[in-house]
Amino acid sequence: MRKNTSGPRFKALLEAANISTTGFAKFWGTEAQNVHNWYTRGVPAYRMEEVSRLLSVNSEWLKTGEGTKESPQLHAPASNGDTFDAQSVGGIYTVTNPNDIDLPFFKETPLATGAGKTHVIQDPEQSIRLPRAHLEKLEVRPGDAICAHMIGNSMAEHIEDGSVVAIDRGLTQVVDGEIYAIEHDGMLRIKYLHRMPGNGLRLRSHNSAEHPDEIFRTAQIDEQRIHILGWVFWWSTLSKRRPVVPFL
Repeated sequence: MRKNTSGPRFKALLEAANISTTGFAKFWGTEAQNVHNWYTRGVPAYRMEEVSRLLSVNSEWLKTGEGTKESPQLHAPASNGDTFDAQSVGGIYTVTNPNDIDLPFFKETPLATGAGKTHVIQDPEQSIRLPRAHLEKLEVRPGDAICAHMIGNSMAEHIEDGSVVAIDRGLTQVVDGEIYAIEHDGMLRIKYLHRMPGNGLRLRSHNSAEHPDEIFRTAQIDEQRIHILGWVFWWSTLSKRRPVVPFL
Protein backbone atom coordinates (compact mmCIF):
# COMPACT_ATOMS: atom_id res chain seq x y z
CA MET A 1 0.00 0.00 0.00
CA ARG A 2 1.45 3.36 -1.02
CA LYS A 3 2.33 5.73 1.79
CA ASN A 4 0.24 8.83 2.37
CA THR A 5 2.62 11.76 1.82
CA SER A 6 -0.09 14.32 1.09
CA GLY A 7 0.82 16.79 3.84
CA PRO A 8 3.26 19.07 1.95
CA ARG A 9 1.11 19.04 -1.21
CA PHE A 10 -2.02 19.86 0.77
CA LYS A 11 -0.27 22.78 2.46
CA ALA A 12 1.10 24.06 -0.87
CA LEU A 13 -2.36 23.93 -2.45
CA LEU A 14 -3.85 26.04 0.34
CA GLU A 15 -1.01 28.55 0.10
CA ALA A 16 -1.36 28.77 -3.69
CA ALA A 17 -5.07 29.45 -3.30
CA ASN A 18 -4.39 31.98 -0.51
CA ILE A 19 -6.47 29.95 1.96
CA SER A 20 -5.40 30.16 5.59
CA THR A 21 -5.35 27.21 7.97
CA THR A 22 -8.06 28.89 10.04
CA GLY A 23 -10.16 29.65 6.97
CA PHE A 24 -10.06 26.07 5.69
CA ALA A 25 -10.83 24.71 9.17
CA LYS A 26 -13.85 27.02 9.49
CA PHE A 27 -15.14 25.92 6.09
CA TRP A 28 -14.56 22.26 6.98
CA GLY A 29 -16.22 22.65 10.39
CA THR A 30 -13.25 21.59 12.51
CA GLU A 31 -10.44 23.09 14.60
CA ALA A 32 -7.47 24.84 12.98
CA GLN A 33 -5.10 22.53 14.87
CA ASN A 34 -6.59 19.49 13.15
CA VAL A 35 -5.93 21.01 9.72
CA HIS A 36 -2.43 22.04 10.81
CA ASN A 37 -1.74 18.41 11.80
CA TRP A 38 -2.55 17.35 8.22
CA TYR A 39 0.50 19.33 7.03
CA THR A 40 2.77 16.77 8.70
CA ARG A 41 0.61 13.65 9.06
CA GLY A 42 -1.14 13.96 5.72
CA VAL A 43 -4.82 14.29 4.86
CA PRO A 44 -6.70 11.38 6.52
CA ALA A 45 -7.62 8.59 4.12
CA TYR A 46 -11.33 8.98 4.79
CA ARG A 47 -11.09 12.70 3.86
CA MET A 48 -8.86 12.29 0.79
CA GLU A 49 -11.52 12.13 -1.93
CA GLU A 50 -13.51 15.11 -0.71
CA VAL A 51 -10.47 17.30 0.00
CA SER A 52 -9.20 16.48 -3.50
CA ARG A 53 -12.57 17.44 -4.98
CA LEU A 54 -12.63 20.74 -3.08
CA LEU A 55 -9.11 21.60 -4.25
CA SER A 56 -9.74 20.32 -7.81
CA VAL A 57 -6.85 17.84 -7.88
CA ASN A 58 -6.48 14.12 -8.50
CA SER A 59 -6.79 12.24 -5.19
CA GLU A 60 -3.99 9.78 -6.09
CA TRP A 61 -1.65 12.67 -6.85
CA LEU A 62 -2.55 14.37 -3.56
CA LYS A 63 -1.96 11.16 -1.62
CA THR A 64 1.28 9.94 -3.23
CA GLY A 65 2.54 12.65 -5.59
CA GLU A 66 2.22 10.23 -8.50
CA GLY A 67 0.12 10.56 -11.63
CA THR A 68 -1.44 13.71 -12.99
CA LYS A 69 -2.20 16.60 -10.67
CA GLU A 70 -5.37 17.68 -12.45
CA SER A 71 -8.64 16.01 -11.54
CA PRO A 72 -10.01 13.98 -14.49
CA GLN A 73 -13.06 15.52 -16.13
CA LEU A 74 -16.27 14.07 -17.47
CA HIS A 75 -17.55 15.54 -20.73
CA ALA A 76 -21.18 14.54 -21.19
CA PRO A 77 -22.88 15.80 -24.36
CA ALA A 78 -26.51 16.78 -23.97
CA SER A 79 -29.11 16.07 -26.60
CA ASN A 80 -29.04 19.70 -27.72
CA GLY A 81 -25.33 19.47 -28.53
CA ASP A 82 -24.08 21.38 -25.48
CA THR A 83 -21.29 19.96 -23.31
CA PHE A 84 -21.47 19.86 -19.53
CA ASP A 85 -18.27 19.41 -17.50
CA ALA A 86 -18.08 17.87 -14.04
CA GLN A 87 -15.29 16.54 -11.87
CA SER A 88 -15.15 12.77 -11.93
CA VAL A 89 -14.07 12.66 -8.29
CA GLY A 90 -17.21 12.93 -6.18
CA GLY A 91 -19.09 15.17 -8.61
CA ILE A 92 -20.22 13.11 -11.60
CA TYR A 93 -23.50 13.91 -13.22
CA THR A 94 -24.80 13.03 -16.68
CA VAL A 95 -27.19 15.13 -18.70
CA THR A 96 -29.64 12.71 -20.31
CA ASN A 97 -31.60 15.50 -22.01
CA PRO A 98 -31.89 19.25 -21.44
CA ASN A 99 -34.56 18.70 -18.77
CA ASP A 100 -33.17 15.72 -16.77
CA ILE A 101 -29.95 14.99 -14.94
CA ASP A 102 -28.59 11.63 -13.72
CA LEU A 103 -27.01 12.01 -10.28
CA PRO A 104 -24.50 9.57 -8.74
CA PHE A 105 -25.41 7.28 -5.86
CA PHE A 106 -23.34 7.01 -2.70
CA LYS A 107 -23.54 4.17 -0.21
CA GLU A 108 -22.11 2.90 3.06
CA THR A 109 -19.86 -0.09 2.48
CA PRO A 110 -17.33 -2.10 4.54
CA LEU A 111 -13.67 -1.06 4.48
CA ALA A 112 -11.27 -3.50 2.85
CA THR A 113 -9.37 -3.72 6.14
CA GLY A 114 -12.37 -5.29 7.84
CA ALA A 115 -12.80 -4.93 11.61
CA GLY A 116 -16.44 -3.99 11.09
CA LYS A 117 -15.55 -0.52 9.81
CA THR A 118 -17.44 1.15 6.98
CA HIS A 119 -17.09 4.25 4.82
CA VAL A 120 -19.22 6.14 2.33
CA ILE A 121 -18.26 5.81 -1.35
CA GLN A 122 -19.83 6.20 -4.77
CA ASP A 123 -21.68 3.21 -6.23
CA PRO A 124 -20.82 3.22 -9.96
CA GLU A 125 -23.71 0.89 -10.75
CA GLN A 126 -26.47 3.20 -9.53
CA SER A 127 -27.80 6.65 -10.38
CA ILE A 128 -31.07 8.54 -10.08
CA ARG A 129 -32.67 10.83 -12.64
CA LEU A 130 -34.12 14.13 -11.41
CA PRO A 131 -35.65 17.01 -13.35
CA ARG A 132 -33.21 19.85 -13.85
CA ALA A 133 -35.99 22.24 -12.75
CA HIS A 134 -35.98 20.69 -9.24
CA LEU A 135 -32.32 21.61 -8.77
CA GLU A 136 -32.64 25.05 -10.34
CA LYS A 137 -35.61 25.94 -8.15
CA LEU A 138 -33.58 25.24 -5.01
CA GLU A 139 -30.33 26.68 -6.44
CA VAL A 140 -28.57 23.32 -6.27
CA ARG A 141 -25.63 23.03 -8.65
CA PRO A 142 -25.74 19.71 -10.55
CA GLY A 143 -22.12 18.94 -9.70
CA ASP A 144 -22.91 19.24 -5.97
CA ALA A 145 -25.91 16.87 -6.03
CA ILE A 146 -25.64 13.21 -5.04
CA CYS A 147 -28.11 10.54 -3.92
CA ALA A 148 -28.22 7.83 -1.27
CA HIS A 149 -30.65 5.46 0.42
CA MET A 150 -32.30 6.16 3.76
CA ILE A 151 -31.32 3.29 6.06
CA GLY A 152 -33.41 2.46 9.12
CA ASN A 153 -36.55 3.91 10.69
CA SER A 154 -35.08 6.91 12.52
CA MET A 155 -36.80 9.37 10.15
CA ALA A 156 -40.10 7.44 9.85
CA GLU A 157 -42.82 8.38 9.12
CA HIS A 158 -41.33 11.33 7.26
CA ILE A 159 -38.66 9.52 5.24
CA GLU A 160 -39.19 5.78 5.23
CA ASP A 161 -36.50 3.08 5.31
CA GLY A 162 -35.28 2.44 1.76
CA SER A 163 -36.27 5.83 0.38
CA VAL A 164 -33.93 7.60 -2.02
CA VAL A 165 -32.69 10.99 -0.82
CA ALA A 166 -30.95 13.72 -2.84
CA ILE A 167 -28.19 15.69 -1.13
CA ASP A 168 -26.75 19.12 -1.90
CA ARG A 169 -23.07 19.06 -0.95
CA GLY A 170 -22.92 22.78 -1.63
CA LEU A 171 -24.88 23.43 1.58
CA THR A 172 -23.10 22.03 4.63
CA GLN A 173 -23.64 24.96 6.98
CA VAL A 174 -26.19 23.95 9.60
CA VAL A 175 -29.57 25.65 9.44
CA ASP A 176 -31.47 24.60 12.56
CA GLY A 177 -34.20 22.05 11.90
CA GLU A 178 -33.17 21.21 8.34
CA ILE A 179 -32.42 17.63 7.27
CA TYR A 180 -28.82 16.73 6.44
CA ALA A 181 -26.85 13.66 5.42
CA ILE A 182 -23.80 13.06 7.59
CA GLU A 183 -20.98 10.56 7.66
CA HIS A 184 -20.49 9.46 11.26
CA ASP A 185 -17.36 7.35 11.68
CA GLY A 186 -18.04 5.76 8.30
CA MET A 187 -21.81 5.42 8.81
CA LEU A 188 -24.23 7.23 6.51
CA ARG A 189 -26.97 8.93 8.57
CA ILE A 190 -29.93 11.19 7.74
CA LYS A 191 -30.96 13.55 10.57
CA TYR A 192 -32.37 16.90 11.54
CA LEU A 193 -29.43 19.03 12.70
CA HIS A 194 -29.32 21.84 15.26
CA ARG A 195 -26.39 23.98 16.32
CA MET A 196 -25.31 23.89 19.94
CA PRO A 197 -23.23 26.40 21.99
CA GLY A 198 -19.48 25.99 21.52
CA ASN A 199 -19.83 24.65 17.95
CA GLY A 200 -21.61 21.56 19.20
CA LEU A 201 -24.19 19.63 17.21
CA ARG A 202 -27.57 18.08 18.01
CA LEU A 203 -28.81 15.17 15.88
CA ARG A 204 -32.58 14.72 15.96
CA SER A 205 -34.70 11.93 14.47
CA HIS A 206 -38.27 12.27 13.23
CA ASN A 207 -38.98 9.01 15.05
CA SER A 208 -37.84 10.46 18.37
CA ALA A 209 -39.70 7.84 20.41
CA GLU A 210 -37.23 5.16 19.31
CA HIS A 211 -34.28 7.41 18.54
CA PRO A 212 -33.60 10.08 21.21
CA ASP A 213 -31.60 13.23 20.46
CA GLU A 214 -27.82 12.91 20.26
CA ILE A 215 -25.60 15.80 21.33
CA PHE A 216 -21.94 16.06 20.34
CA ARG A 217 -19.42 18.59 21.59
CA THR A 218 -16.70 19.97 19.34
CA ALA A 219 -14.07 17.46 20.48
CA GLN A 220 -16.48 14.57 20.00
CA ILE A 221 -17.36 15.71 16.47
CA ASP A 222 -13.72 15.36 15.43
CA GLU A 223 -13.00 12.25 17.49
CA GLN A 224 -16.01 10.42 16.05
CA ARG A 225 -15.32 11.69 12.52
CA ILE A 226 -18.69 13.41 12.10
CA HIS A 227 -18.77 15.17 8.75
CA ILE A 228 -21.75 16.89 7.15
CA LEU A 229 -22.16 15.63 3.58
CA GLY A 230 -24.89 18.10 2.66
CA TRP A 231 -28.48 19.26 2.87
CA VAL A 232 -31.21 16.76 1.94
CA PHE A 233 -33.42 18.59 -0.55
CA TRP A 234 -35.52 15.75 -2.04
CA TRP A 235 -36.64 12.26 -1.15
CA SER A 236 -38.90 9.51 -2.44
CA THR A 237 -40.97 7.32 -0.18
CA LEU A 238 -42.47 4.00 -1.25
CA SER A 239 -45.87 3.09 0.19
CA LYS A 240 -45.66 0.46 2.93
CA ARG A 241 -48.38 -1.69 1.37
CA ARG A 242 -50.47 -2.17 -1.73
CA PRO A 243 -54.16 -1.37 -1.10
CA VAL A 244 -56.58 -4.26 -1.05
CA VAL A 245 -59.27 -3.82 -3.71
CA PRO A 246 -62.69 -4.82 -2.29
CA PHE A 247 -65.28 -7.04 -3.98
CA LEU A 248 -62.83 -9.07 -6.04
